[in-house]
Amino acid sequence: MDLLQLYEWLDIKSILIFLCVFLLLSDYTRNKAPKNFPPGPWSLPIIGDLHHLDHSKIHLQFAEFAEKYGKIFSLRIFGPRIVVLNGYKLVKEVYTQQGDNLADRPTLPIFHDITGDKGLIVGNGYKWKHQRRFALSTLRNFGLGKKSLEPSISLECCFLNEAISNEQGRPFDPRLLLNNAVSNVICVLVFGNRFEYSDHDFQSLLKNINEAIYLEGGIWALLYNMAPWLMRRLPGPHKKIFALWKEVIDFVKEKVNSHRADYDPSCPRDYIDCFLAEMEKLENDTAAGFDVENLCVCTLDLFVAGTETTSTTLYWGLLYMMKYPEIQAKVQEEIDRVVGGSRQPSLSDKDNMPYTNAVIHEMQRIGNIIPLNLARATVEDTQIGKYSIPKGTMVTGSLTSVLFDESEWETPQSFNPGHFLDAEGNFRRRDAFLPFSLGKRVCPGEQLARVELFLFFSSLLQRFTFSSPAGVEPSLDFKLGATHCPHPYELCAVPR
Repeated sequence: MDLLQLYEWLDIKSILIFLCVFLLLSDYTRNKAPKNFPPGPWSLPIIGDLHHLDHSKIHLQFAEFAEKYGKIFSLRIFGPRIVVLNGYKLVKEVYTQQGDNLADRPTLPIFHDITGDKGLIVGNGYKWKHQRRFALSTLRNFGLGKKSLEPSISLECCFLNEAISNEQGRPFDPRLLLNNAVSNVICVLVFGNRFEYSDHDFQSLLKNINEAIYLEGGIWALLYNMAPWLMRRLPGPHKKIFALWKEVIDFVKEKVNSHRADYDPSCPRDYIDCFLAEMEKLENDTAAGFDVENLCVCTLDLFVAGTETTSTTLYWGLLYMMKYPEIQAKVQEEIDRVVGGSRQPSLSDKDNMPYTNAVIHEMQRIGNIIPLNLARATVEDTQIGKYSIPKGTMVTGSLTSVLFDESEWETPQSFNPGHFLDAEGNFRRRDAFLPFSLGKRVCPGEQLARVELFLFFSSLLQRFTFSSPAGVEPSLDFKLGATHCPHPYELCAVPR
């Protein structure tokens, strides 16, 4: 190596060393823990606390961190620090007493690149408040949470039962049928029509949603949020997330465009029609977000949120009925006694079916569909406990820590309908039952989900007995993405 080559090699080496030092200092400066910030594991540069975490069971590790660092701790996962709240009393106190200050969502690059700052889930501020108020008001007018929606759900129960009956007791995976049935309820409210279970295009769409939600909870999504400027240019599984959501968004856009072509503002058929009418009323208030792009994202949010969590809860529920046939038999005995076999279960039966109601609540509790909760962000500098939390910090109240709080539940790790029954066998409400979260960002579809779960579950168990295929032991193993759901399984549905 001559002198010139040596100088060139040293220059390249110096540049690389400089870049490494720059990146490390930049990461340290941007993500240094503020003064009086909640404690947490020792973080490494760039990757933060990734080396401490098993992403397949991170919701369970939160309990371990809480034991070590306290009920308020912090983590760094490829970027800014996240404050995690643990336990029912703490989560309730912070989310209710500081609700206004935790009304924002953090801006995460992967979601921003999919939907921008639009919609009901990740939107913030003035626009979000207008959109949430409008969505709740509109859906209530169409029967959300009311008895007027019951006939539509009961009809869908009939279609679902017929589809399951067609399996003739053979082993099958019920996931897509459950997705389709639950989705049809929100489809009627949002799009004005339902979809046949034989509609393979729609079933493919539901598969895309399931896969995208799973991938969004994975390591590639975390990498994207840490370095979006790099990940936008690199190939990888994260690209599939965008491809999957594009298909879903294109489907929604097609529905919106067909509505725009023939809607009558004096006779709205569904949420999209009502939104189009509101666009005309508020065309001068552009900040309220009543435009076509926001309509597409809001519709997408309602469609996805109205499908995924309820269908996954039912998917867990049928698995637990196979696992505990004695519980399934007690539910069926109550259905036979209260409803009989000549008519479908009705909401008016619910108060007379405490055991069935308790089982459904326990399905929601132990199913723990959104274990980490959806993160929120502080609107301004605030105090949580003895710690100072700067404006814009991500905060999440772990729903796992609430739904499995040992100080609130007698046997938190067991499937126990007794959690929701008193000594006389009457249904009892539990304060720590918060699968829909609480505060300003409580799930807007809570009332619809409660109605759907009761009618679908009781209708299914009225018609069928669910069991594992011969020689197969039901497994409660889960997979964790953006939601917590069972590994795919098959069951046999034998008509009663």
